[in-house]
Amino acid sequence: MNSIWTRVRRVVARSSGLYRTGSFSQPRFEYEPILRSELFSADQMASHGIALAGQHQLTALSARDSMLSRLDDNEALLKLSCTALTEAQLSSRRVTPAAEWLLDNYFLIEDHIRTARTHLPKGYSRELPRLINGPSAGLPRVYDIALETISHGDGRVDEQSLSSFILSYQTVMPLALGELWAIPIMLRLALIENLRRVASRVMANADDRNLADDWAERLIETSERDIKSVVLTVADMARSTPPMTAAFVAEFTRRLQGQSAALALPLNWIEQMLGETGSSTERQVQLDAQQQAADQVSISNSIGSLRLLSATDWRELVESMSHVEQILSEDPAAVYRTMDFGTRDSYRHVVERLARRSPQQSEIQVARLAINLATAQTATASCELLAHHVGYYLIGAGLPALEQRLKARVPIHERWKRLLQRSPLMFYLAPVSLLTFIFAWPLMASAHRDSMPDLALLVLAVPCLIMTSRLAISLINWLVTFSLLPSVLPKMDYDHGCRTP
Repeated sequence: MNSIWTRVRRVVARSSGLYRTGSFSQPRFEYEPILRSELFSADQMASHGIALAGQHQLTALSARDSMLSRLDDNEALLKLSCTALTEAQLSSRRVTPAAEWLLDNYFLIEDHIRTARTHLPKGYSRELPRLINGPSAGLPRVYDIALETISHGDGRVDEQSLSSFILSYQTVMPLALGELWAIPIMLRLALIENLRRVASRVMANADDRNLADDWAERLIETSERDIKSVVLTVADMARSTPPMTAAFVAEFTRRLQGQSAALALPLNWIEQMLGETGSSTERQVQLDAQQQAADQVSISNSIGSLRLLSATDWRELVESMSHVEQILSEDPAAVYRTMDFGTRDSYRHVVERLARRSPQQSEIQVARLAINLATAQTATASCELLAHHVGYYLIGAGLPALEQRLKARVPIHERWKRLLQRSPLMFYLAPVSLLTFIFAWPLMASAHRDSMPDLALLVLAVPCLIMTSRLAISLINWLVTFSLLPSVLPKMDYDHGCRTP
């Protein structure tokens, strides 16, 4: 046996003219770290949320929006993976269960990629608070929360665990309304990221198996043609330094075990190479089986979580986790809780907008001040109940008082809109009259130049003003509908019958 290995080493040391791998497929995929950490229960996720909130540090600096570009990369790699898997199914290559899961559910992945791109417009993630530390530095904080949820659940997401995680996180560091609404989007992006990494690993293992299958096929053909040349083929393989991964060793061993005695030489060489690293063929085969099972679980969990995202009522879940929602529910008039979702959401959007315009004021502080004003009833309203309603200070006549208390910046277009609403008739009739006069003046001036009598000019002015006023009214109506958005009236929720405050 020693003499055989001496011959192998001598052949390996020869010229590379015997090194023939040009007909073998080169690896196209790389191993990427999987989003897989210690599995946590719902209680453990709650404790982890508190710890994670203590570690996060935010930055006020804006950064480049890399979420969409990463989504494009993920889509390209997943599409390439499924194309390679389709080709493998049409050939004699063996496809692992994880790869079959990925291929069978690719239509669902494509649909969620389109959904993520629709719900993640360009620049959207730049509006979210970003991290300044940790592995997700420069990325939105809520995206790191989604990654933690995915990694500690091995791709599995459930409402109970997610809710306890977010609620525990907010006991240390509350999330903004925009972040809460971004949770389903970021979970979808994190799941697609996880599928991309698992797919990359599955396809890298497939490349190693294909390489092992190529070498095994070449060795089998050589042994059938000329047994003495097996040692040269083994030398070629040794010269090519094949990857001693679990996938390569397992596939190579599976193909050559039980074959002719001459093929024991490459198996012994593999065993010797593994022995130098403290491993063995049996250990690598077991590791490959474990990796295949783990990859299948990760893909199946991620696919199931994508389906759950589509079936979850995020409106109810976000409201249950929002601190702003809890504060506004303390409405002294007890009306807020009986309103429909659209109205409540419009109130929360006002709180969000006021927090952005107010220096050093958070959304929670804005909502609390609105409740305090409604409780104190500092404004004068036609109805006492109206002044006790928090909406009076968010979308009603009490909004300027709330802005004054917050020292909020009011944009020019907002001031102009309020000015129009304060005197709508004047701002409607004045431009109509001005345009009517401007349009009628050339006609009347032309008639005056023709030396028409004053009485004739007066008679002519009536139809002329009527005609030009119609044109002016149409133009002003178009400008109003183009420049002013309609206001949505607050509505009550009668899905469960009539409820009294």
